[in-house]
Amino acid sequence: MKYRNLAAIALTLGTALTASAQTFNADSDNEWKKWRITGSIQSDVLVPQDDETIGTEKTDNWALTNTYVQLGAINKFIEAGARLEFNEYPLPGFEPDFKGWGVPFYYVKGNFKGFELTGGTFYDQFGSGLIFRTYEERSLGIDNSLLGGRLVVDALKGVRLKALGGKQRRYWDLNDSWVYGADAELSFHDWFPRMQEHNTALTLGASWVTKQEKSEEIGRTITKYDADGMPHLFTQSLKLPEKVGSFDVRANLRKGNYSFLAEYAQKSQDPSYDNGYIYRNGRALMLSGSYSKRGMSFLAQVKRSEDMAFRSRRSMTLTSSFINHLPAFTQQQTYSLATIYPYATQNVPGEWAFQAEGSYTFKRKTALGGKYGTTIKAAFSHVRAGETPIAKEIATEGNYYTYLKSDKTALYGTQGFENGNFWKVGDEKYYQEFSVDLDKKITKTFKLNLKYLHQQYNKTVVEGEGGMIKANIAIAEGKWNINRKFALRAEAQYLHTKQDQKDWWFGLIEFSMLPHFMFTISDQYNAHVVDAEGNENKVHYFQGLVTFTQKSHRLSVGYGKTRAGYNCSGGVCRYVPAQKGVTASYTYNF
Repeated sequence: MKYRNLAAIALTLGTALTASAQTFNADSDNEWKKWRITGSIQSDVLVPQDDETIGTEKTDNWALTNTYVQLGAINKFIEAGARLEFNEYPLPGFEPDFKGWGVPFYYVKGNFKGFELTGGTFYDQFGSGLIFRTYEERSLGIDNSLLGGRLVVDALKGVRLKALGGKQRRYWDLNDSWVYGADAELSFHDWFPRMQEHNTALTLGASWVTKQEKSEEIGRTITKYDADGMPHLFTQSLKLPEKVGSFDVRANLRKGNYSFLAEYAQKSQDPSYDNGYIYRNGRALMLSGSYSKRGMSFLAQVKRSEDMAFRSRRSMTLTSSFINHLPAFTQQQTYSLATIYPYATQNVPGEWAFQAEGSYTFKRKTALGGKYGTTIKAAFSHVRAGETPIAKEIATEGNYYTYLKSDKTALYGTQGFENGNFWKVGDEKYYQEFSVDLDKKITKTFKLNLKYLHQQYNKTVVEGEGGMIKANIAIAEGKWNINRKFALRAEAQYLHTKQDQKDWWFGLIEFSMLPHFMFTISDQYNAHVVDAEGNENKVHYFQGLVTFTQKSHRLSVGYGKTRAGYNCSGGVCRYVPAQKGVTASYTYNF
């Protein structure tokens, strides 16, 4: 299905809704006639320049852009909207199928007395997303929305029910499989007033999701020799399950300042490109506990998962077609050098992930708090393999296997691995990070932030090769509010590692003229940037940026270089090649 043919429909819908809003607003007493028009525009543009030293991609287009225009109309009972996307000349680093334009997002939603019915394109999530999460992340090129229908029922006190079904978007087409699901949540604190009196809330939830996908020819051709030594060719094919089911159960308890979450999910046999077309069940367990009060907070989480890559098309790779989402349990970094080695969740074969973080604010006019108070934050993340699997030379009935004792990785068509101890922690480390932050207000107008990070990044696991990289990062940031109109912010960052590109340096100065202008210059430097011929070069990734803001309008124009690397969000990553040129970004919301 091609979405671009729907552009005329979306334009007609938008015109009709706008006209309706202008007409109906004349009668403010009728709830049906009170329409509110909403919308947004986002356009990111690059005018690229070639630079062989940093390895920019060559293009025949003088400008590249990712542009989105969304329009919606809402009243008390009905909501409708559509989104036009123009990615015919996309920014560097997106998958080839990302290119195109059209109207891939359109919907109508009705609300009436505890019932919500949606037809068209929509996003949703069950629980933490272990078996179902559809969402949009434009920086990664992700939009795994469903085109179909959804019913949400809130008519009963303390009960929330969902049922949905549809086909999943893959760029400008839909995957052929159908995805069905249902979710139920029971809020016991809505039924028992004494729980609310004691500041206690308990929610139990359960979900079910099924993917129905037609079988396809996936197999191999083998040669067998008869008694006379004559070769004969035979074709063997996998018998693929057309239905893959999953379920999720969870409990969330909040008591005063404490909060606890436990969630377990399981998926039936799902041979796919991700797991090498092996036949085994997937499982995931997540536990979380937190404590928070004014001036102090603490969070601890643990996740165990194995073979939980769940896609609406079994042959897909990279970031597209995921039905579910597993959180990374690592810090979402914002400082430039801290993002050089980001971690991507390992859905297959799986992982153990641990995370803990806490913060404490020393009160004003104390020995450690000083005149304005001091906040210290610490965070720790550790991710490693589960139990080392044992190859099992048993084929599922009706299928074949290619496991050979001389090749321990060839398990195509088998049960894959013998189920071991789900709770045992494996020997291989995937990622580890420790960080500590100090936020200190020095004077009424000057604030200082100091940060230190130690990262251990298994580049072989995340990227395919490179070994274990150990990096130490130091960051200092200061902000000076000169007066109500002018502010100055500066950053200094340093990264050192022996295993990769050694030393990175970064500096930034940002001057704000409220409420309209902001001027930014930055430079990221490394003396060991390898070009296409394998030579090391000293490279300055200089950038200059001017940002103008007027009410709901925001325009940024800049020029400079950007290093190659991975852009990550929530454990999902996209490789972005090096870039050089003029950039512009415009956003508008109404």
